[in-house]
Amino acid sequence: MPMPWPIRWRCSLSLLCGVVLLAGSLATSARELAAEVDEMVEVEVATVGLAGFGGPPVVLLREPGVREVIPIFIGISEAGAILRGLAGERSPRPMTHELLGDVLGEVDATLERVYVDAIVDNTFFGMLELSLPGREETLLIDSRASDAIALALHAGASIHVAPQVLEAARSIDYEGLDERVVVALGITVTPATDDLREALGLPDRPGVLVSDVHGPAVEAGLRPGALLLEVNGEVPETPLRYLELVRDTAVDEDARLRYWQDGEEQEIEVTTDVPPRQPMPKLQEDVPGIRT
Repeated sequence: MPMPWPIRWRCSLSLLCGVVLLAGSLATSARELAAEVDEMVEVEVATVGLAGFGGPPVVLLREPGVREVIPIFIGISEAGAILRGLAGERSPRPMTHELLGDVLGEVDATLERVYVDAIVDNTFFGMLELSLPGREETLLIDSRASDAIALALHAGASIHVAPQVLEAARSIDYEGLDERVVVALGITVTPATDDLREALGLPDRPGVLVSDVHGPAVEAGLRPGALLLEVNGEVPETPLRYLELVRDTAVDEDARLRYWQDGEEQEIEVTTDVPPRQPMPKLQEDVPGIRT
């Protein structure tokens, strides 16, 4: 006789918690990192696009300092999870990566970093680095790259990619999805629709809407609800164009941003380094920013 759903749910959760705790007793992952940690490059998840014309989804990673955006193949469900993570959204019921993130928090495990450390036959390999209570050394857990990235967005962990992966991924052609959310410099932008312009009292000028901000841009005074007018003197007419202008910022220079906020134009300079992320608030908590 099948178990009642509440009992099956408790058993499943207990099993998942047991797996996490059992992992804490293991010495190593099923495989070792394919690259040295100090050689990997920290990247910022920018958005999701498509490989070629109508091809499979890719997550676009901004590599600071070299004016690059790197595509990595992902699945359709992972693409949706990453887009929701970029927008600061959670599903009404926890998705797999959200559930795992919540379980890690309940057992006091911390996701420190995720790695995309290898590519074999166009398959990207990932790794989770966990800190566990009472354990001095961190624990490495093998993962699909797309799952690792989705979990990193949920948990606020940094993302690091091996040089050989970056080099191989540069050969992948991609196209963006302009109607989607884009993140660069810790600034989340979306299209400034007529309805949003009217609701927020924004001027009738080309630009993109700032829907969320974290990192140095917050300290410089930028807030959600601003209309981003220029990046380095050029207009970001779409979210993807914003990413391209940030990418094209001269090496070793800050990005110059002009925006409309509180009834006037303002200008700031923001470092192109990858800003730290914050863990996503739990579903019952208020999520700051403009959600579209």
